Amino acid sequence: MDAVWNAKENSDFAKAGAIAMFIGVVRGENAEGRKVQKLTLEAYEEKAEEALARICSELMKKPGIVDVQIHHLLGEFGVGEDLVYVSVAGAHRTEVFQVLQEAVERYKKEAAIFKKEHVIDEKGNTVEYWVSENEAHRL
Repeated sequence: MDAVWNAKENSDFAKAGAIAMFIGVVRGENAEGRKVQKLTLEAYEEKAEEALARICSELMKKPGIVDVQIHHLLGEFGVGEDLVYVSVAGAHRTEVFQVLQEAVERYKKEAAIFKKEHVIDEKGNTVEYWVSENEAHRL
């Protein structure tokens, strides 16, 4: 899922008046209050890349939007490390912020990216489990 992206390289960049970015990082505590040691992210890469490209393409058709990029990393990540970058360039900040939020919500639901939490349980042991789609909104 390598991607080199820069909204300023887009031929329509002169129409942009705003760029907004979302950077998702590993949180040190999950929704249940357990200490998170790390996350492992895996993907059905072909399908994930197709989904991310489709989301970007569809969102770029919205009025005032010049560029949308989503780059999701895979592997093991410690607390505080970056997991995903979402960038939106557009004519005005109001359009850009709305599309940025939609891009984040959509990649979480539509991309075949799977997350395993490694947490410390009440006894101090490390427990690992895959986060289901129903719980994915927590990450």
